[in-house]
Amino acid sequence: MKQSDAYTVSIGVLAVVDTWITATIFPIPVWVTFIAWASFFVLGGGTAGFVKSVASNLTGLAISSLTLLGIATTSNTALAIAICVGIGSAAMVQASKIKLLDVLPAIVWGFASTVGTTVATGKPITTPGLANPALVAAAALVTGAVFGFVSERLGNALTVKHARSLG
Repeated sequence: MKQSDAYTVSIGVLAVVDTWITATIFPIPVWVTFIAWASFFVLGGGTAGFVKSVASNLTGLAISSLTLLGIATTSNTALAIAICVGIGSAAMVQASKIKLLDVLPAIVWGFASTVGTTVATGKPITTPGLANPALVAAAALVTGAVFGFVSERLGNALTVKHARSLG
């Protein structure tokens, strides 16, 4: 099968698995797994893409968590929130100076996924235990990277390589 068709089958089947698992067994936001899955491919795939994607996404998550903690400890005015977000945004840009983290959008995806998970769950970043939105987002980001890795491997396995004719 052609690579594009193999990836269509691989990603389509695994999207069903991901959606079913996150809806039944492992309640994490499926949209975050899809963001991390895409991040894996944007960062080149393979083992290197997996490591770079997870590192970048989790860096964004850490910066977002600190930003949300800053917001939680301020006067909660629009200006205070804006300043915290500005500091977090500047921190993401500075983090992207590190070779492993040099694709800024992948850091932003981790940041945005954490904020989105916080809003979607309605739980503050200070929530203790496994319900903490940063832990939930982290689990989803790593799960998405795993789905990216597996879908690439399966897609490559389904790809038929045709020998070139010498004649």
